[in-house]
Amino acid sequence: MEPTSIKSVLDNTSLTGTTVTVAGWVRTFRNDRFIALNDGSTIHNLQCVIDQEKVDAATRARFTTSASVRCTGAIVESKGSGQRVEMQVTSVEVLGDSDANAYPIQPKKHSLEFLRENAHLRFRTNTYSAIFRIRHQVSFGIQREHPRRQEPAAERRRQR
Repeated sequence: MEPTSIKSVLDNTSLTGTTVTVAGWVRTFRNDRFIALNDGSTIHNLQCVIDQEKVDAATRARFTTSASVRCTGAIVESKGSGQRVEMQVTSVEVLGDSDANAYPIQPKKHSLEFLRENAHLRFRTNTYSAIFRIRHQVSFGIQREHPRRQEPAAERRRQR
């Protein structure tokens, strides 16, 4: 099953009650049960609820901040406050581990000075995520409205 973007899951009400696959990076993992997952398509996270009896302790230990995972499950109305829907996970796969010592990013606000000193962590913050989403939309809009006209090589040589 092809992964669905988290933005689509959160925005599209027709996906409620269906089974989808999402892939992204773990923002937080709490109570050995709740994964806050983000794929960069939106600033908001999707809460993925795992069944502790179906996922062994060794796999749960790999759910560290910034680990890459793929979750498949049913999108249901959220029981908690703060989000409209959540995913009841039926299967989860860790695609890539993240060493907390090598990538010391925490789910808190980091100063721009800290991010300048640790340039490899910039892309994992909400500030830079938002900047890159805006940059993408502007670039896409410009290219759509003003496409580059590629001249044939023979015509370019004649103009020289």
